[in-house]
Amino acid sequence: MTLAAAHVNTGDTAWLLAATALVLLMTPGLALFYGGMVRTKSVLNMLMMSFVSIALVTVVWLAAGYSLAFGDDIGGGLIGGLHQAGMRGLGPGSVHGTVPTVLFATFQLTFAIITAALVSGAVADRTKFSAWLVFVPLWTLLVYVPVTHWVWGPGGWILDKLGALDFAGGLPVEITSGASGLALCLVLGPRLGFKKDSMRPHNLPMVVLGAGLLWFGWFGFNAGSALGANGLAAAAFLNTLAAGCTGLLGWLFVEQKRDGHPTTLGAASGAVAGLVAITPSCGTVSLLGALVVGLAAGVVCSYAVGWKFKLNYDDSLDVVGVHLVGGIIGTLLIGLFAERAMTGGAEGLFYGGGLAPLGRQLLAVVVVAGYAFTVTYGLGKLLDKVLGLRASEEQEYTGLDLTVHAETAYDHGVLGHGAPVSSSVLSSAQKVKSQA
Repeated sequence: MTLAAAHVNTGDTAWLLAATALVLLMTPGLALFYGGMVRTKSVLNMLMMSFVSIALVTVVWLAAGYSLAFGDDIGGGLIGGLHQAGMRGLGPGSVHGTVPTVLFATFQLTFAIITAALVSGAVADRTKFSAWLVFVPLWTLLVYVPVTHWVWGPGGWILDKLGALDFAGGLPVEITSGASGLALCLVLGPRLGFKKDSMRPHNLPMVVLGAGLLWFGWFGFNAGSALGANGLAAAAFLNTLAAGCTGLLGWLFVEQKRDGHPTTLGAASGAVAGLVAITPSCGTVSLLGALVVGLAAGVVCSYAVGWKFKLNYDDSLDVVGVHLVGGIIGTLLIGLFAERAMTGGAEGLFYGGGLAPLGRQLLAVVVVAGYAFTVTYGLGKLLDKVLGLRASEEQEYTGLDLTVHAETAYDHGVLGHGAPVSSSVLSSAQKVKSQA
């Protein structure tokens, strides 16, 4: 046994192994959540955008992403170095805290995967799949990796210099994906029929199943960020459950008051909004704070998802309204509800910490959101010019499942292994096109 291996805690390692698997499960859960929300003609394309992100981000992360995000800082708190590119020098004996470094790197990889997949919800039904294959690795390196270094990397400016708090990813995951989704949907423009056609979810049981898998995986996301089987992980676990519940109830309350009926989609969306908001704050606020954070997100996000109709941006599956707005709420409320018992020192305004903590959280939100939006908008414009980012009008009318993947979710006689498209699929596609 090496000296380094002697410092590995088996309990912490076992918990982080389980948490890593839970977070990876969130991406298939997200695929189902998003897949149920789109129309029948683009279900499989939506699933594919999430599933292919697993492969694309993994390759990029192992090649350079982990080293740039968590390597020793070489740029004044802005980026890490490449001395661990290709996971060079990391083996079974390498240790990060009390867990193997390769496990820590894999845990962080699952965060990067779902963040990229989240962006796809903003541009559902109209993104060219081949361009998505190029966008994901470039976006991961240019947007996700630098922000992750700022927040969690050694020497990162938000962590070490600014002192803003983010326990499990409000800044690098939620706000980054939301701001990037907004930028990308502005580059692409609205779907054909936006604000004219209903575009309602085609399969609500599928949405609820996806939300359930997300909630299940979120315990690994948040409690796993304690990087150990300890009291902080337990507190983050309970806070995650509590905020998801109040987020759900808050959204349903707004629907009942505003629309006269609570909906299944609202319940699923409210739970996710609460989980989004508690992500940055689950390890910094008490149970009371978690209940407030979740409730605030459920109420505010239920209104925020409607902003796209007033401001004319087509955020297909409410990435902006839920993840950007929810992430901002959860990150800012740390400045109000942070408790010394959770943070080990820092306190929010309501616990005697003054306005300074809120100011630090606000600055971090503004910089991260601005950076993610600006870089994503530029990357989107570049790819649109070089490759074409949007599917053709004919593909969008007919549906991306048939035109891009040569299959549909509800017909088994489709193009598969060289077989011809069935007449029923062609007839269905023609009908969809004529109706559009």
